Amino acid sequence: DRIARHSTMDAYEGERQAGAFAATAAILYLIEPGWVDRRGGLVIEIARRDRTKSGAWGRPKPLRLVRSGIEQLPDEADRLILATLAGAASAFSGEYLDDYRQLHHRLTLPPDLSATLVQAMSETGRLVLRTRAGLQPLEWDTGEPWRFHLTVTAREDSRQPDYRVEGWLLRGSERVPLGAPALVAAGLVVMHGAAAALDDGGAWSWVAELREHGAISVPGAQADRLLQSLFNLPELPRVELPESLGVEEVGQRPIPCLQLTSGREHRSRVSGFLSFDYRGLRVPADSPAAAVFDERHRRLMRRDTEAEHELLARLQQLGFRRRWRFATDTSWHEIDAARVPRAVRDLVSEGWQVEAEGRLYRPSGRSRLSVRSGIDWFDLHGDVEFGDQSASLPELLKALARGESIVRLGDGSFGVLPEDWLRQVAGIAGFAELADGGVRFRPTQLGLLDALLAAHPAPDVDAGFARAREALQRFNRIEPADPPGTFAGALRGYQREGLGWLEFLRAFGFGGCLADDMGLGKTVMVLALLESHRGTTDGPSLVVAPRSVVFNWVREAERFTPGMRVAEYTGAGREAVLDRLGEVDLLVTSYGTLRRDAARLREVGFAWVVLDEAQAIKNAATASAKAARLLQSRHRLALSGTPVENHLGELWSLFEFLNPGMLGSRGLLPRPGKGGSGGDLQILSRALRPFVLRRTKQQVASDLPERQEETLWCELDARERRLYDELRAHYRATLLGRIERGGLGRNKLRVLEALLRLRQAACHPGLLDPARTGETSTKLETLLPKLEEVREEGHKAIVFSQFTSLLAIVRRHLDAAGVSYEYLDGRTRDREARVRRFQEDDQCRLFLISLKAGGLGLNLTAAEYVFLLDPWWNPAAEAQAIDRAHRIGQTRPVFAYRLIARDTVEERILELQRQKRDLAEALITADESIIAGLTREELELLLR
Repeated sequence: DRIARHSTMDAYEGERQAGAFAATAAILYLIEPGWVDRRGGLVIEIARRDRTKSGAWGRPKPLRLVRSGIEQLPDEADRLILATLAGAASAFSGEYLDDYRQLHHRLTLPPDLSATLVQAMSETGRLVLRTRAGLQPLEWDTGEPWRFHLTVTAREDSRQPDYRVEGWLLRGSERVPLGAPALVAAGLVVMHGAAAALDDGGAWSWVAELREHGAISVPGAQADRLLQSLFNLPELPRVELPESLGVEEVGQRPIPCLQLTSGREHRSRVSGFLSFDYRGLRVPADSPAAAVFDERHRRLMRRDTEAEHELLARLQQLGFRRRWRFATDTSWHEIDAARVPRAVRDLVSEGWQVEAEGRLYRPSGRSRLSVRSGIDWFDLHGDVEFGDQSASLPELLKALARGESIVRLGDGSFGVLPEDWLRQVAGIAGFAELADGGVRFRPTQLGLLDALLAAHPAPDVDAGFARAREALQRFNRIEPADPPGTFAGALRGYQREGLGWLEFLRAFGFGGCLADDMGLGKTVMVLALLESHRGTTDGPSLVVAPRSVVFNWVREAERFTPGMRVAEYTGAGREAVLDRLGEVDLLVTSYGTLRRDAARLREVGFAWVVLDEAQAIKNAATASAKAARLLQSRHRLALSGTPVENHLGELWSLFEFLNPGMLGSRGLLPRPGKGGSGGDLQILSRALRPFVLRRTKQQVASDLPERQEETLWCELDARERRLYDELRAHYRATLLGRIERGGLGRNKLRVLEALLRLRQAACHPGLLDPARTGETSTKLETLLPKLEEVREEGHKAIVFSQFTSLLAIVRRHLDAAGVSYEYLDGRTRDREARVRRFQEDDQCRLFLISLKAGGLGLNLTAAEYVFLLDPWWNPAAEAQAIDRAHRIGQTRPVFAYRLIARDTVEERILELQRQKRDLAEALITADESIIAGLTREELELLLR
């Protein structure tokens, strides 16, 4: 009994029941020639007729059934047809049900289900065409679908031929005038006492026009106007043109064009008008035309809508937001003025044509770089070409210093500096000094200059620089080193590599930062280095450390380098230590003592100065940093597990101690997002890599990459599992047997119903039984805490579902918790206001959207999280939903989570999707040409 209730589309207790159908009554499915809506949807009337006392059938009367009344119908075919309609209403839109939950007697069939339902109705023998002549039963034509075809023929009986536009239906060798059938709807045609499938090629508007008004005659002088009117339509049908028109169809990928103007409402925003260039002809992005016709060259180019959508998505990814002027049905794109330079640079580099103030933005061409060396400097010269214009390296750097990544050229046009050039040149060159028409680097900046040139295809360098670079490359190829025999300890493999790195720093006279994780033995590696050169250098070495670890240095030195003479320079009486520096190999002091005794310590010539916990000098303006820079030494080292904790200014302070002048002035450090300088961080990192050695514990012990899951698996609880298993067992027992006996083709509706019911059971029991909507479910218990976490962290989220009834359950929980949210489905009228509130109201952090409503061009860039409550077997549909938040100008990361009930039809279809992607899509779209290929084994997989 329980299974029966579920399999007949959730009966409503207490509702009025339909009257019983006796043998003297029958249901009719009525259609009339004019019953087609403007979109091509077939209108059908459900009627009842009774036999009169004379035995004849009476006149059909409209019939309304409450949902539970469907169960009482004697004919199983009627129950399946009406249950499918009622189930579609419950799961998706509810448009077929009135306020009393009755099924409307007259309704419009969804185009994608029309053929399947009409075929099922015809098989009852009670699908009827009602005309003035009476009622005509309709059969189902099982042949191939009819195809809509458009012909333009020339009548040569005058100097300039006239043209006639006609519509036809073609099937094999059969050709029928479009006006001949009794009824034509989207996907369906009725003629000769039968209904058949129709493929209109996406040109329903032409079908409707020619059905209503007949063939169209066009004078020869207006032939081009005919073609333009034909090709400017939003749908281009299959068309046959006469040779006299001389039209050639060619393929062409569009070139995107963007015209920028000052913002319409705010100066802080810039407006962009998007069009597409097809071989010199520009088409506004808003144009509904399906094709572009070049009258001069007689070329027809179908618009590449897929490419255009990708280009539009790219524009929105960069931060442009689409705005509409509904009075004229036109749109433009807006972006914050601060984001324009980066967006323009990216677009121009990708081949877009971008204009502003009537001036073209030119992409960069060839760049030239050359290096000349002096006694203690290297000079970099170069320029970048922009078509027939060019800009010198100093000019470009001055523009970048003003925070600009676009430079005005000699003819007034704009040169767009490419992303790779900015990474290669801009930030690194900014560390040096402008001199003699070029950029001058110090010897300590050799690594920066080498990193800059490494990305250039063919720099021109002189012999002096070539020798220096070759030495630096040997520096990058360090080998592990062994400590001296006087070192009382053994080094691990990575510590030997660290010692080799320290030795190369010494050989080149460069300072460096050892940034290994705490506990990896930085102290031991430095002691091994100092022991290796004890007695071969002039003067002692100095270690500066926090007061708490000064003694640790002393103790470690005694343990590993027992022959080293170590002195602690802290506390009262420390002055005496300076009087006997000739007897000391290693002096250990604290940062506090360094600050107090900076004037005295700066007079000492040290071999090495080593700063332990070097983040102590991260602020270049502090007394500790200033005192450290005053120290005199041949070599400098810094030890720190966190050389940069907050910003790059800390990096400058560290390297100004290690290699003075290496990073230029402090204000020239890269700042992500300002003037394109964020792009040179990678170059800076590469240039500094030889001077910073960092190994984490994980890198040393093992290399375990992080993994992030995007699917949230939900385990049904006991009662959900019991419900699902009972339902699954029912369908396995009934459906597979029917298919065994009658084949899959005759049971398509039952398959669709079974899959729908199982999908509902995997989501929430309330989708099967309205009396249980107040209960919870595993998916709900998974979703709600996630939404709470999103809200607490100050983020926004979108929740998608194909079932409005499931979204209604989520809404009840949010309402009970007092959570502010927005909601959108196919019946929502004030869409723009709801979207605006979600985008702009900080209190509204959740947006619940149905599948159909969510696919209609929503721009929801305020969201950072997307939750898909039920799987959409078409991956493109899922990507489109996620794009509502991600692709439309979003700059923050977007995390998408798909909730999948484990060991249900949801998981099975994911498996099937990997095996047979087109089949998985067919299960949802009811594409009978594909579902006909569903095998018993595959169906068993779904019901497993």
